[in-house]
Amino acid sequence: MTDSDVPEELIAQLQQDEGLRLTAYQDVFGHWTIGYGHTPSRPGMIWTHDQALAMLRADCAAALRDVDRVLPWARRLGPVRHAVFVNMAFNMGIGRLNGFHRALAAARRGDHEACAHQMLDSLWAQQVGDRAHRLARQMRTNEWVLAQPLPRP
Repeated sequence: MTDSDVPEELIAQLQQDEGLRLTAYQDVFGHWTIGYGHTPSRPGMIWTHDQALAMLRADCAAALRDVDRVLPWARRLGPVRHAVFVNMAFNMGIGRLNGFHRALAAARRGDHEACAHQMLDSLWAQQVGDRAHRLARQMRTNEWVLAQPLPRP
């Protein structure tokens, strides 16, 4: 799995969901963060946009590998629904994602509506707000959902 295997739509989602900070900062949990939600970092770091984008691609590829390793059946959902779980793993880590027992069981049996409902019935959904609603909609519809339209080249 390489960085180039990551769908561009997922990169666009994560750019919107994570936001860009080129100077290291402490997030609400006290973790040092930089770029598009990259951790760990250290105080005083400053990146260029290109560095942040390169690390986003690498971190996304790592989240994708984690999902494929822990939830190998998720690929059968197709690239759009699979990306929901990659986005969630990027956001909270594969361990916390793997704790969504009811949502994962629903997705595995093909009940995408129940999966979306379980995603929204969580502390994570309360914490991330609109991100959770967009990803639940993506799970339901099997269509990419972005907060904003992608910029035209």
